Amino acid sequence: MIPEAGHFALTLALLVTLVQASVPMIGAHRGDQAWMELARPAAFAQFLLIAFAFACLTYAFVTSDFSLLAVVRYSHSAKPLLYKISGVWGNHEGSMLLWVLILSMYGAAVAGFGRNLPPGLRARALAVQALIAVGFIMFILFTSNPFERMLPAAADGQGLNPLLQDPGLAFHPPFLYLGYVGFSMAFSFAVAALIEGRVDAAWARWVRPWTLAAWIFLTTGIALGSWWAYYELGWGGWWYWDPVENASFMPWLAGTALLHSAIVVERRDTLKGWTIFLAIVTFALSLLGTFLVRSGC
Repeated sequence: MIPEAGHFALTLALLVTLVQASVPMIGAHRGDQAWMELARPAAFAQFLLIAFAFACLTYAFVTSDFSLLAVVRYSHSAKPLLYKISGVWGNHEGSMLLWVLILSMYGAAVAGFGRNLPPGLRARALAVQALIAVGFIMFILFTSNPFERMLPAAADGQGLNPLLQDPGLAFHPPFLYLGYVGFSMAFSFAVAALIEGRVDAAWARWVRPWTLAAWIFLTTGIALGSWWAYYELGWGGWWYWDPVENASFMPWLAGTALLHSAIVVERRDTLKGWTIFLAIVTFALSLLGTFLVRSGC
């Protein structure tokens, strides 16, 4: 019943994100304070529901519930706890759930710590963030369900790929996703600013901390992945030809430019259009990296 509870929570999260994506945006257009304020509790509810769904999937991996297809494919009863947990995001379905969990976490963080933001900008940014979540949650529910049952249940699992059973790879994907998804906040603020018609130094000051956090997480994720590949695969040098390395390095380069551009907007009130463009491009490259690595192939 726990996997079914997780699946139900994810379905409820979709309904919440639909409300969050529409009502605050309409409220910001109409100047309705009550409708705009709905974005904050909706963001918190979305995060709690997705966190519960992710906890249910993690519980299934930790307890070796081999009635779940994902657990059968990517876990084994004899594996250490670390690799049972890392098996949650060591596959396409679980990694997509981790993606939306981090997305909802960023939204909840803006809702909790963005009290000094103009109500209209905050409502629009959280609505755009919810629109992204709607797409990903629907993708998970309809094409990549991590709670799919296997009947009859298997006696044991196939186990995680031996190359992935390493501490570097256990922590590499979460940090990489914290970076990828973190740039969604810069994208959401950029779209909200375009809708509102307001791009100024104050806007750049609100965007910069989220961009910096995403850049730090992505840098850490790339470093962990490079360290793992260097001693585990023994390729040596820099793997410039590897599409997975390039997939994470491209948004890192764009994010670095975005961070510097936002500082220029904040201090000199110039490069506004360039900063908006970089926010959109950086998140687009993050999406490319996500689906290149986790294409399900």
